[in-house]
Amino acid sequence: ISSLMAWMQMLEAYGVDKEIVDDMDKDVHRLSIIADRFSKIGSIPELELTYINEAVTESLSYMKSRISERVNLTLNLSKNETGVMLCLPLFEWVMENITKNAVDAMQGAGKLDITVSASEKVIIDISDTGKGIARKNFKTVFNPGYTTKKRGWGLGLTLVKRIIEEYHNGKIYVKDSEIDRGTTFRIELLITK
Repeated sequence: ISSLMAWMQMLEAYGVDKEIVDDMDKDVHRLSIIADRFSKIGSIPELELTYINEAVTESLSYMKSRISERVNLTLNLSKNETGVMLCLPLFEWVMENITKNAVDAMQGAGKLDITVSASEKVIIDISDTGKGIARKNFKTVFNPGYTTKKRGWGLGLTLVKRIIEEYHNGKIYVKDSEIDRGTTFRIELLITK
């Protein structure tokens, strides 16, 4: 990644179109974020006080530009800005993973609602209008190797569960789902007093 960053500076110095260099630079930055996330898995990540509305908004900013225009994304934030202890890069990974799974379940077209609320704890509901999950698989979707896709290893939701439950002392589960109607995943996090 360091080499790629140096090449980016060289391209800019040689007068390569700024728009092209900027796009490439975004991709290199994204690779750096992914490498940082993987480095945090397997070690105890550092948690910092983070405001949940800001964290969710930031997490979705990357995905918004990468999902189909046929997906109607609605974000409903908590009325009161609430602080939680998060490792932001890992939390962003959780939100991106669940969002991508939802878009895949809707085959690129449908409605995706993300709602953040806070009272005794922070609750984040991610609801899609996708193919749904059978009730018998509500817990199994988090097992390593579980996938309904033709490609993939079935590790995304396993990592999501580990990040939320082991690293953030929260909970994640399938709140509700109906076949051919959609699914709601719920994340619960403790509020920092």
